Amino acid sequence: MSAPGALVFRDALPRGGSRLRHQLVLASLCAGYGVGAAFGWGSHRLALIMGDFGLSLAALIAAVSCLLYARTQKCRFRPAWMLFAFSSAMAAAGNAVWGWYEVVLGRAVPSTSVADLFFLCFAPPAIVGLLVLAKRPVSKAGWVCLALDAWLIGGSLLTLAWSLALAHTAHAQGESVAPAALALAYPLLDIVLVSMVLALHFRRSPANRSAVNTAIAGLALTVLCDALFTSPLLRENYSSGQLLDAGWFAGSLLLAYAPWVARAGEPAAPPRGTRNPVRPITSSLSALTPYLAAAVCTLGILHNVIEGRRVDRVVVLTGCTVVLALVVRQGIMLLDNIALTHELAQKENHFRSLVQGSSDVIMIAAPSGVLRYVSPAAAGVYGRDAEELVGTELASLIHPEDLGRVVHELRRFLAAEPSVEPTTRMECRFRSGSGDWLNVESTVSRHQGGLIFNSRDVTERVRLQAQLQHNAEHDPLTDLPNRALFTERVRGALTGRRAGDEGTAVLFIDLDGFKGVNDRLGHQAGDELLIQAARRLADSVRAGDTAARLGGDEFAALIVGDGSGDRSARESQVLEIADRLRLMLSQPYRIDGGEVRVAASIGVAFAEPAMSPTDLMRNADLAMYRAKAAGKDRVELYAPQMQAEVVRRTELAARLRSALHEGEFALLHQPVVSLTTGRIAAVSAQARWRSAQGILFTPAEFLRVSDDGDRGAELGRWLLEEAVGQAAERAGAGHRTTVSVRLPARLLLDRALPLGSIEALLTRHGLPSGALVIELADSDPRISFDELEQRLTALRRMGVRIALDGFGSGYAAINALRRLPVDVLKLDRGLIEGVVESARVHKITSGLLRIAGDLGMQSVADGVDVPEQVLALRAMGCTHGQGMAFSGPLDEYRLRRALARGEYPVPDGLGLPLLTAGIPPARNGSNNETRVPPT
Repeated sequence: MSAPGALVFRDALPRGGSRLRHQLVLASLCAGYGVGAAFGWGSHRLALIMGDFGLSLAALIAAVSCLLYARTQKCRFRPAWMLFAFSSAMAAAGNAVWGWYEVVLGRAVPSTSVADLFFLCFAPPAIVGLLVLAKRPVSKAGWVCLALDAWLIGGSLLTLAWSLALAHTAHAQGESVAPAALALAYPLLDIVLVSMVLALHFRRSPANRSAVNTAIAGLALTVLCDALFTSPLLRENYSSGQLLDAGWFAGSLLLAYAPWVARAGEPAAPPRGTRNPVRPITSSLSALTPYLAAAVCTLGILHNVIEGRRVDRVVVLTGCTVVLALVVRQGIMLLDNIALTHELAQKENHFRSLVQGSSDVIMIAAPSGVLRYVSPAAAGVYGRDAEELVGTELASLIHPEDLGRVVHELRRFLAAEPSVEPTTRMECRFRSGSGDWLNVESTVSRHQGGLIFNSRDVTERVRLQAQLQHNAEHDPLTDLPNRALFTERVRGALTGRRAGDEGTAVLFIDLDGFKGVNDRLGHQAGDELLIQAARRLADSVRAGDTAARLGGDEFAALIVGDGSGDRSARESQVLEIADRLRLMLSQPYRIDGGEVRVAASIGVAFAEPAMSPTDLMRNADLAMYRAKAAGKDRVELYAPQMQAEVVRRTELAARLRSALHEGEFALLHQPVVSLTTGRIAAVSAQARWRSAQGILFTPAEFLRVSDDGDRGAELGRWLLEEAVGQAAERAGAGHRTTVSVRLPARLLLDRALPLGSIEALLTRHGLPSGALVIELADSDPRISFDELEQRLTALRRMGVRIALDGFGSGYAAINALRRLPVDVLKLDRGLIEGVVESARVHKITSGLLRIAGDLGMQSVADGVDVPEQVLALRAMGCTHGQGMAFSGPLDEYRLRRALARGEYPVPDGLGLPLLTAGIPPARNGSNNETRVPPT
């Protein structure tokens, strides 16, 4: 390849150069060749070289360029460029043979030579390549029309060419068949090639449009030069190196440049889903081209007739076939039009039925906003006839509050690219025929400068969404805001326009005694009480405040700050509001024809700068629990030390987790003494915790901290195992004494402490089952008495005795006595403390002991600290007691010494004072419907 040819090929590749630069280089080469050919190249021999080998080189460049593109690019047009490469190679070979004769051998080219064979092979591959580049018909009729169009153009050109030159050429060859055929082959193949170029020019594929146009231009220029060369006038005077060679040279370079045009600045194929723009002028020319060709053929024949020339048989035969092809094509087009008309009518009827039968309303609005069409579904959806809506401005039907948003969305949609955003969706309120506003959802698309609205009524869906949103944010029983919405309101008060207002307060409210209402009257009565309490609370707060139910019998209120800077005055005002709410909620409730009373414990917390909603609500919650712990039915204001107490309990709970594993717990025993003889009947196991730092925690402290399931269960299992193990060791040393272990009821039902584990524990240590007494702590109201009864019955079958601890402290103990299999009643310390001083407590205790005696149970008094209590309890029939009147909790060494002694002295009653009266009554037991954290 020569240096100029390599330059053309290299620059055709897109290596950052501009498309204009490539075209300028191409034009410069063609212009340079044309100037040289016009002036004869300066010498006859150079003209022969450039006219023969120059054309061969240009055709070779085209062949290499098309071949390289076809091999490197993966596209569906590769066969076309391969065929163009083969066609150019044939032209290069023909020009090379031509140059061999004229330049190398120095003689004229024979009339029939190998060069003719190569030149004849140029047109067929080019014709097939054009067919590959063309847009393929989708039906058989399309292929027939394509063939007829090609024949109409080719026949017309053949008629003109035959009349003007080919007939003379054929007659000039005489009877020699081969020269005549060769002389006619060139123009006939050129006519076929020109016919295909013209017929396919308007049917080319939209992909690589620039490349196809350039290739067609190169082939058309080559065919034009071939047609000029075959004319008798030019053929007789032609010699290599003349100006006609510049056309062939330019055609070859255009074909070499053609495949790289798309890479220089145009996508190889349009994006998927996009439509090609309609070109009316191009479509019209495509439809008129066959008819124009037939008209040219007819005019050619008429010209010969008018001039008085004899019409050749070839012209008549060709003209007749052209007319026949035109008639056939017209018939095909007529049938095609009839089919298309029928199909269009069917589709129109189909879409009309879809539009008229659709439940959606379809409206077409002009660019001015006036409705041009409204489907009949408007009567059912909007309650207005379609004819009534046609001609109405769309803006007059949209709610004024939604109009601005709708206009903004439509302007944005119209400004967007249709290919990027073909449709949009919006929702607004639409005026119905009855004057109501309907929620309408519309899908909007473009239509001839206007808009198409596909609308549907979504009013019920909007109402359902609003209802679901309301249900998600409100309590289903009282319809007050729930915890989630209340938290959001608190967050809005802390971060909104009132952010930083320290007058904002949160009230946490708990109904004291509500559990008793549920237990006595049932849950339905409890629900009615909650509804009435919620109504009172909602009526008592201001319009800008929020009342909410957080769950169970807990309510809350958000009191929004008034912006005043006087903190003390604001605290007094909010506390007054809280106290008024307490009094309001404590008023009697009318339920099932009777009156029910409950009290209210209220905690108040004020906002502080940079405080989160969680912290503010936590502070109010702590204040509410402090109000319950301080006696209930009161209002407590949050103080920072409340949080400090919570932190201390949390730290204590964390230390308790590792205390058992690190051996910080010790087991003490307190003797249980017979009040008659003073003999030790049993020992009560009690845990003591001395931390590694030397701090001694009271049982009340760590028992309250271990109130949750995991830590309480672990402590209970440790206490049971240690008590049984030490009792077995004492029995081995000759001190066989019953040991009692206090366990919460929920631990007995815990799967972590199965029934078989207690039996295995007794068996492992060799302790008789009768030597173990399980003291049942006051049962949790959430525990099923049926399951607890079954478990205690199974324990009694194993020989384990059951003691009811804390008897006389509340309703749960009486219910347990009625339902559970109990052997021993352990009287609550609260009864023992007042049994001497208070005649009322004396009578109550005496009655309870009488019940125990009637049921055949033993009785143990807990907290017997003075001799007077011993005498009083013994007189009432109490059998056993434990307390400081005999001994406090003992370690193992002192306990064995006491067991060796065997008994304690019992007072005989001489010199002891009589019972006193006039002591204030014992304190009322507190309800336990809301658990109070330890303080």
